[in-house]
Amino acid sequence: MSAAYTAAYSADAIARAGAALAAFIRREQRLWIITGAGVSTDSGIPDYRDARGEWKRSPPVQHGDFMAFEAVRQRYWARALAGFEAMRRAPVSGAHRALAELEAMGFVEQLVTQNVDRLHQRAGSRRVIDLHGRADTVSCTSCGYSIMRYALHAEMAARNPAFTGLDAGHAPDGDADIELDFSTFEVIDCRRCGGIFKPDVVYYGDVVPKARREAARAGLFRANAALAVGTSLMVFSGYRFFRDAHARGMPLASLSLGVTRADPMLSEKWCAPLTPVLEYAVAQLKQQSGAA
Repeated sequence: MSAAYTAAYSADAIARAGAALAAFIRREQRLWIITGAGVSTDSGIPDYRDARGEWKRSPPVQHGDFMAFEAVRQRYWARALAGFEAMRRAPVSGAHRALAELEAMGFVEQLVTQNVDRLHQRAGSRRVIDLHGRADTVSCTSCGYSIMRYALHAEMAARNPAFTGLDAGHAPDGDADIELDFSTFEVIDCRRCGGIFKPDVVYYGDVVPKARREAARAGLFRANAALAVGTSLMVFSGYRFFRDAHARGMPLASLSLGVTRADPMLSEKWCAPLTPVLEYAVAQLKQQSGAA
């Protein structure tokens, strides 16, 4: 997917966007950056929305449905046996590495990601807030008992051999494109209290924990400008920060392949492939600082 997108842009177009992004970073110095699915598509993790901000596929599971209906949990966990492994093994992308380099160079006050794949941390970023949680751990919604997700998957696979090894297309957030009769799938509940196990992810219809939201906002108010990378900001939990930044008169910019909910607020916008533009900007900043 990345190669196809990049091929649609000339080297000159990428250089112009990269140079403009480098100038923005150099001018503002301390950035609050929010990332979305676009930074992980180069890692092989699909995204949900197209360049117009419209759904490419069915929206993800709703929190209320997951908690209320056994059939929804059966479908979720059965599909995850096939889909989550792709997320767990996904490589770090050039976009992740470039953002980590920007932090190492001192330009990132706070990085907030809407992704749950932990690839920013694997790339070396340290000032990261996982706004929507993380997909690699699972907790009981009743007593809080927590385990690593791969351990729960291994137990579910052992109890549901008919649902292992299925050939399926990978979907966003560890899902998979499988439609079967899931009624025989045995879901594993909390071994301590019998409560419902749920990935430590903020599903649609759920709310971002207050402490996490306030930490992200505090980072925003320490920064000089905000930059959205690979996100349409269609989800309010991310968009709210750009709205707050705009109210404070902060410069706002976006690097993505399409529209964003914050377009009317942006002072600068680059519609271009993320990895080559970010890499170009980092190279320019290094050159200008005299770094190797």
